[in-house]
Amino acid sequence: MSRLLALFPLNLVVFPGEKLNLHIFEPRYRQLVQDCVASDITFGIPPYLNEGVSDLGTEMRLLGIDKQYDNGELDIRTKAVGVFRIREFYRQAPGKLYAAGTIDDVADDPEQDPELKARITEYVQQLYTALGLRKLFVDLPAAYRVYDIAHNLGLSTEQEYQLLEATSELERQQLVLEHLERILPVIIEAERLKDRARLNGHFKNLTPPNF
Repeated sequence: MSRLLALFPLNLVVFPGEKLNLHIFEPRYRQLVQDCVASDITFGIPPYLNEGVSDLGTEMRLLGIDKQYDNGELDIRTKAVGVFRIREFYRQAPGKLYAAGTIDDVADDPEQDPELKARITEYVQQLYTALGLRKLFVDLPAAYRVYDIAHNLGLSTEQEYQLLEATSELERQQLVLEHLERILPVIIEAERLKDRARLNGHFKNLTPPNF
């Protein structure tokens, strides 16, 4: 069933479950935060891509205001709760400064493929090890979803939006697996070349071959 949702377009993709801290300075979005507090409403972040507001976005709930500045600016904490599709976009909600849209909620199938999950986990471990980010892998929960790692895979904003378009975890697994299989050899080779470059000019202790 369609409903009206306040909108806050930004040049980024937010995934369900993600926590996002924002600094609010524009009067229209300060008004939006005030309405979230007063009326317990949610708002949506549709990515602003290719000089336009995207059809899909992520619904956000205000968790709290961390700081309110003398000039009215705000530091807020939010959490993404779901994905929606915009049926009609309005530059201003009725009687408000901020934008809004008539939206439909997008259903998602959370079913995972265990074999794909195992392959993705192996590739992610290789990726983080090559980049010196092993702590990210160590801290990764066993029940992670693609959404939980998507910002740490070297995806472009457009590729992240493709993940948002996917309506099942299986589809997201396939997209991420294809991406990792494509970039992992390139990254590992680049890191190997960097290691070789660091050795240039240093004394090398090499064992000659026996022949």
